[in-house]
Amino acid sequence: MKHQKLTFDDHQKGTSKYPISILADNITLTKNVGALFRLCDSLGVEHLYLTGDVCTSPNLKLSKVSRFTERNVPHSTEINPLLIIKQLKQKGYTILSLELTSHSKNIREFDFTGINKICLILGNEAKGVSDALLEASDHCIHIPMLGMNSSMNVICAASIAVFEISQNFLQIKHN
Repeated sequence: MKHQKLTFDDHQKGTSKYPISILADNITLTKNVGALFRLCDSLGVEHLYLTGDVCTSPNLKLSKVSRFTERNVPHSTEINPLLIIKQLKQKGYTILSLELTSHSKNIREFDFTGINKICLILGNEAKGVSDALLEASDHCIHIPMLGMNSSMNVICAASIAVFEISQNFLQIKHN
């Protein structure tokens, strides 16, 4: 069988969303914010909350990296992330911080049973998730690292986490 590469026009656009939101706090690099929009569009994230010191649209560099997905991804900005967390908890969201901590759980071993909606918190590229957001979280999860480094780029980590979380929602839904 010979594979033929498909074009952008061949792609069948979807509108499905998972009950997953992302709160990106103090993501300062424009290319990372652009990549977050693209990630949210690609993996069916329902909402992107940009908080703290963050680059927002309209921004040509952001739009170029995001491939203009910021036009389609539901998003909002807020200086104080704790306000967003409070609102989401009132709506029944489970708050998960993606951070390696003394009590974080390996994402592959985390029990998603009974969780209906998730807000995944991502922290600053250099400092990670703030102490205040860790305290406000229901749980902390981490991606197991096999190499010498203890972390990876925030967008790489977010991509893995959102994919893993969405797969758990699919598995729970089909059981």
